[in-house]
Amino acid sequence: MTTDTETPAAAPPAAPPPAQTASRAPKRRSWLGLWFVLPFTAVYAVFMVWPMLLGLYYSFTDKSLTGRPVEWIGLANWSEAFGDAAAWDSLWNTAWFTILSTPPLVILGLAFALLAHRARKMGWFLRLSFFAPFVIPVSVVTMIWIWMYQPDGGLINHYLGEWGLGGDRLWIFQEDSMGPIVATTVWWTMGFNFLLYLAALQTIPGEVYEAADIDGANGFQKLWGITLPLLGRTTALVITLQLIASLRIFDQYYLMAGGGMNLSPEHVAIQYIYNAGFTGLRVGYASALSYILFVFILVVALVQFRLLSRKED
Repeated sequence: MTTDTETPAAAPPAAPPPAQTASRAPKRRSWLGLWFVLPFTAVYAVFMVWPMLLGLYYSFTDKSLTGRPVEWIGLANWSEAFGDAAAWDSLWNTAWFTILSTPPLVILGLAFALLAHRARKMGWFLRLSFFAPFVIPVSVVTMIWIWMYQPDGGLINHYLGEWGLGGDRLWIFQEDSMGPIVATTVWWTMGFNFLLYLAALQTIPGEVYEAADIDGANGFQKLWGITLPLLGRTTALVITLQLIASLRIFDQYYLMAGGGMNLSPEHVAIQYIYNAGFTGLRVGYASALSYILFVFILVVALVQFRLLSRKED
């Protein structure tokens, strides 16, 4: 008796995992995303890249606002700029303003952020009060502070006289008054640093402070050992942005110097460049000065970034 045995059919091959299937599938390039960034790229190229390249070209010419034909003069503007004592004085004054304004802007921004972050009932009022000056137009800011600095009838001299400290100071009405300009800038722009620090404080998990409380840490130890180290990246960002912003000071100084103050009209770098280009009509020379300032700001930013990165490592 013979028994027919059926051979079992071979099992189908197992399907590859989804990850392998996805990796073997041909990758398709989609150019759809480029259409979304094209408007910004076009505007950036027209209003940023092209003026920068045109300014670099003008720095090697005798371009003037008088309308005369442009001639190539090579490095004449650059050599004149490097030998211009007034230009170097304005650059030093700008650097001195940066040295005076950066520490209080960073320290006060952090201090006010800590105060507003810890406040419960009045937190909304403190946030509004500290950030409100930043949204005021610079023309209004300078008008307020010029009135406060008035020798006769000004708010500051009035209270100094009431307190017996002398109410006849000239403040920015004396020549080369950098301190009042720094005070005006700190009051006006501190709110931006305050907002960055406040946002960073809200990202620190509360469990870290609870663990510190269990270990018996006091408020100063938590501030020094937890808060400040965790705010290291924000502090690096604030310092870098503040250095760049301070080196580009122009608005408040220009308006205060033009408001009847006895301030030198060429006291800061951008003011000197503005006068060279629009008052002296020498666009080529002003372009060379602009690129010297640009390189100076770039070097300061790179050095600052390098130092903070090394410290973080």
